[in-house]
Amino acid sequence: MRDETLAPVADQPSLAERIRHEMDSFTPSEKRAAHLLLSHYPFAGLDTVAGFASRAGISGPSALRFVTRLGFSGFPDFQKHLREELEAQLLSPLAKSGPIDTGPGASALASFANAVIGNLKATVENIAPAEFDAVVTLLSDPRRNIHFTGGRFTGAVARYAESHFRIVRSHVDFIEGQPALWRDRMIEIGRKDVIVAFDIRRYQEDVTALCETGAKQGATIVLLTDPWLSPIARVARHVLPAHITAPSNWDSSAGLLLLTEALVSAVTKRLWDTAKPRMEAVERLRNR
Repeated sequence: MRDETLAPVADQPSLAERIRHEMDSFTPSEKRAAHLLLSHYPFAGLDTVAGFASRAGISGPSALRFVTRLGFSGFPDFQKHLREELEAQLLSPLAKSGPIDTGPGASALASFANAVIGNLKATVENIAPAEFDAVVTLLSDPRRNIHFTGGRFTGAVARYAESHFRIVRSHVDFIEGQPALWRDRMIEIGRKDVIVAFDIRRYQEDVTALCETGAKQGATIVLLTDPWLSPIARVARHVLPAHITAPSNWDSSAGLLLLTEALVSAVTKRLWDTAKPRMEAVERLRNR
């Protein structure tokens, strides 16, 4: 039977979320340790103390102070937590707990809705406002080409985002995640481009490869993911995690939709002087 402790409570932030949220309060050595961990999350933290400290460019005692600062009793406790998060990352729908029996008279809809509401609240609480505002600024830059992409299920959310952004600004499109469909697109990707990727557990290698290729060519990567962080986080300039756990074999995309619609709203407001004429033009075409 699966250990239910591997399924975190919806409103509890992952370690990666906590680190990103508290980054500004860290000492220089703590920031170096944090950047290393987030760049290869969670695997960098599964090295020995000496190995982790060496890769971060800090001393062994500094590495131990870093994990203590995060609330762990020591490096073994820290690594135990990372292994639990790694197991949660890799859970398949069959490995997750099934739908909860709400009992006679209880509403399955209300039970599921409560879990989703918890996800939405946790998503908002665990994203630094400055990080969200930085993404809004990036997506509002008319000099940038914006490309949305996603995986088997998250691709639908990426297309939803692309449909809205295409109305309020120019130079917006969607890139299919399969390598055969994006390799020829890469010849046009460079420093003026932003790739907005949607990727939650179990992360798709083809979408990761797309983002890594784009990053190598100078594109800025924005990642919307889950609390455990897609591997795309290694090359992402900005990361917006959404909480996704639900009383179901399936993860919930409601948090991703919340972030998407919040970005659409904020960018529309930021670009209103140019977005309004575009929206009016669309309406004139619709009325024909």
